[in-house]
Amino acid sequence: MKYLLTAMSLSKKYVQTQGFFSRRKTTINALDNVSLNIRKGITLAVVGESGSGKSTLARSIIRLVEIDNGEIAFDGNDFLSLNSSALKNSRKNIQMIFQDPYASLNPRMKIQSIMEEPLLIHKVGTKQLRQKKIEAMIKRVGLDFYDLDKYPHQFSGGQRQRIGIARALILEPKLVICDEPVSALDVSVQAQIVQLLKSLQKEFGLTYLFITHDLRIVRHIADEVVVMRQGKIVETGKTDIIFQNPKTTYTKKLLASIPGIKKTT
Repeated sequence: MKYLLTAMSLSKKYVQTQGFFSRRKTTINALDNVSLNIRKGITLAVVGESGSGKSTLARSIIRLVEIDNGEIAFDGNDFLSLNSSALKNSRKNIQMIFQDPYASLNPRMKIQSIMEEPLLIHKVGTKQLRQKKIEAMIKRVGLDFYDLDKYPHQFSGGQRQRIGIARALILEPKLVICDEPVSALDVSVQAQIVQLLKSLQKEFGLTYLFITHDLRIVRHIADEVVVMRQGKIVETGKTDIIFQNPKTTYTKKLLASIPGIKKTT
């Protein structure tokens, strides 16, 4: 079985200071010995309530957060040992779609520049080739050429997320980390974005790490599920098996909270 990414025994602690007069320090285990494997071409969903550690996990994998202990291998290489130059090259193959489609786009830049920026950073192609890629990708996510001359504030939330997706895919990455990519959108728009992500995955052979608290979304997009609670993985499995026969009380409670889902005992 070929894994695109393997994470072993990841740990990350934060020290939080509380109190005004009596300063008290509390240690938070954001990641507590977390291990997972992501097979090529699938969608692995990481689910859990706020504070479960799922977003810390996503940011640790792309090294936006440096872990305290553990190992990460990406495409057969030790990802944590890379120097800054090698890390920059590897990050071309791991891109991220963020939760807030407005905050993740520079409001002072036109969409043309937003789309071209990663291509320039990684020195991809000639100007003509870059333009061809930009126009093809913006069209592929459901927008048009004339949209490239607009600013982010001129688009709806769903359209901005389409731009975020286009920017993430413009470098043709192997792994896309989707960090709550639809949670800020209306329900009707969520369905459109999920369908777009599934279509793009099939077309480009993408692998997704999908971070979410919403199990309704998981049911429609994920092949496999990792359930997290308080920095630990409490359950893993194929999506249909998790939904039909959850093993832990915590997973059962998460499933029971979904409207229309038959309660599990």
